[in-house]
Amino acid sequence: MPSPTILTVPGLGSSGSEHWQTYWEQHYGYQRVQQRDWDNPICEDWVQNLEAAVAAAGSGVVLVAHSLACATIVHWAQTTQHQIKAALLVAPADVDRPDFPPEVTGFAPMPLVRLPFASVVVASTNDEYVTLVRAQQFAEAWGSRLVNVGALGHINSESGLRLWPQGHTLLQELI
Repeated sequence: MPSPTILTVPGLGSSGSEHWQTYWEQHYGYQRVQQRDWDNPICEDWVQNLEAAVAAAGSGVVLVAHSLACATIVHWAQTTQHQIKAALLVAPADVDRPDFPPEVTGFAPMPLVRLPFASVVVASTNDEYVTLVRAQQFAEAWGSRLVNVGALGHINSESGLRLWPQGHTLLQELI
């Protein structure tokens, strides 16, 4: 069986040089899904760009999302005709929160529908953008396994994870 194509899908602002997604791209050769505007995301645009990236990648795609990209994937899953192998959904930002960044357009409400592919939701106990309870609700609605990684904040650059071996192990288990 051929190796899957791994696409990283960053959230708001993209993933900087110290983000685990960037380390994975550099170390493992994974490809990043690009967005036209990382700072003023419009859900429809992000979903269209994800659709194009998955179509270009061919079969056997595994998506590795962070934050707002988790919502992008859930919205995309409702409209795409493409099949993917799986998705690792890390620190899904709660787009329904009243204090969600106003520059983010069209992502709310968060779809609470079963995903048509295997998935794991990775959540932290002290994430400023989603409570553990809300992450658990997402996982249950999406048919995902929930993994609580403890107090890692938003599981981003500030978490200092670098290559984040625990996350990569979760990805390998999902594949």
